[in-house]
Amino acid sequence: MNSENQEEELEVLKSIYEGDANFKEMNAKTFQYKYGTEGDPHSFVLEISWPESYPESLPIISLDAFYNKHMQPSVKENIIFKLLKEADANIGSAMTYTLIEWVKENLEELLVDQPLNLDTCTSHVANLEIDDKVEPSSKDNKDRRSGLTKAQKRRQWDRMDGKGEKIRGFDWVDVIKHLSQTGGAQAS
Repeated sequence: MNSENQEEELEVLKSIYEGDANFKEMNAKTFQYKYGTEGDPHSFVLEISWPESYPESLPIISLDAFYNKHMQPSVKENIIFKLLKEADANIGSAMTYTLIEWVKENLEELLVDQPLNLDTCTSHVANLEIDDKVEPSSKDNKDRRSGLTKAQKRRQWDRMDGKGEKIRGFDWVDVIKHLSQTGGAQAS
């Protein structure tokens, strides 16, 4: 019964949001809707997934998309909490469309605590401090640079043509090895 309800709701969602660039069907049970415009600090992507028992149980609501990295964690939690509360009132019926439209209607209220400036949004990342600062010493750097010697680099350069590509026949050992394994053409 649940799969029939899900298939029916899927068809309805496809017909309603056909041509809407903000709606994206990730798979048959996961949908994303983008609110706002690109670069706007009040824009975000809402993801709704259906568990097997949907619509008899709550959908999985997520704001973990990479696009939402600029949002304050408290704002994300508030949106999810209010959406789950709204979803709880609609248990037993198709609610994905209802939830998407509910967010559209209440967008300003949901984002009231979200700063308008993207610099403010990322300030919590900029204020992080690293306790164990390691200052590199010149001795450590010398040990790390001990790559090829000058002679080794020269030999490597001599194996290349003027364009930095390996010369023809550089892998002749591999060719002979391959022919011996495949049993090249033998004259009888």
